[in-house]
Amino acid sequence: MTWTELDWPALDRLRDGFLSGSAAHGPYWQSVSGLASYDLTYGERIGWKWDQVLRELRLRGWQPEARTVCDWGCGSGIAARRVISFFGAERFEALYVWDHSPLAADFAASAATRAFPGLAVSHATPGFLRSDEPIGLLLISHVLNELAPESLAELRALIARADAVLWVEPGTHQVSRQLGALREALRDRFRVVAPCTHQNACPILAAGQERDWCHHFAPPPSEIFANPDWVKFGQRAGIDLRSLPYCFLALDRSTSDGGHGPPLQTGLSRIIGRPEHFKPYARWLNCDATGLTELTLAKRADPALYKQLDRTKAPLVYRWQREGDKVTGGGALDSPVSL
Repeated sequence: MTWTELDWPALDRLRDGFLSGSAAHGPYWQSVSGLASYDLTYGERIGWKWDQVLRELRLRGWQPEARTVCDWGCGSGIAARRVISFFGAERFEALYVWDHSPLAADFAASAATRAFPGLAVSHATPGFLRSDEPIGLLLISHVLNELAPESLAELRALIARADAVLWVEPGTHQVSRQLGALREALRDRFRVVAPCTHQNACPILAAGQERDWCHHFAPPPSEIFANPDWVKFGQRAGIDLRSLPYCFLALDRSTSDGGHGPPLQTGLSRIIGRPEHFKPYARWLNCDATGLTELTLAKRADPALYKQLDRTKAPLVYRWQREGDKVTGGGALDSPVSL
């Protein structure tokens, strides 16, 4: 698929379905050209969200122990390809793909086979989905607002069989809070790796926090803004290429449950959304083991940190030096500081 071959009628129909909610009413993949066009455009934008999630997992020192991957609700298969490529195909033995559309599952399997010739790629059969067989690394991407209650129950049964779960969704208020509620239901059986910096109850779901939601922003590759194909796509599709809000959840089995994940780092904070910058100070909503707090950093207190918070494209995971709700210094996780 090339930019000149894009199936615009299929892309328009898909976007209308996602925006109206009608995509939740059954399989919406109708052609290989529609899948290929989606994979090149909207799917690639989802891939940039996965890239940012994977960067954060690397910062946290996390990598999957499982040798098998299951991409549930795979669509064009962008999630599995991003994850396997990031960690290295040599780490994995097999990939199972499933989608309510056999056409999409075929497309995802073919794309993965081309990308990773040495990997065993197959469809997840109904028997496998209904079995008690361990799943390994379960990938879930952009499905939550499409799931009927019975489908969500089936998905939760699959999660219960997984060694680790990576789940990425749009960064909307409704979907993020739904994902947060699922975190609460799962944290007694899984360790929360990210985006949380603690294992406590989610403070955003506490009474009085109804307006807040856990979301983040992924940076698109800077070169797309000088790429006429991407610029024309953004204009034709009516989307802001700069905006990639997402929410996510990374879980694995705790060591008491037989898992072998690395110990999680302590003393970290996660910025929710983006910091707001004013001339004399920056302000943001901070989440850490103590809960949610609105923190401020005076520009004069740490000019370099003030500038970094405005310009960084890295995941916003930090260690702060604080006096109450005033930050006096600190550093990003990728540049540790002595506290």
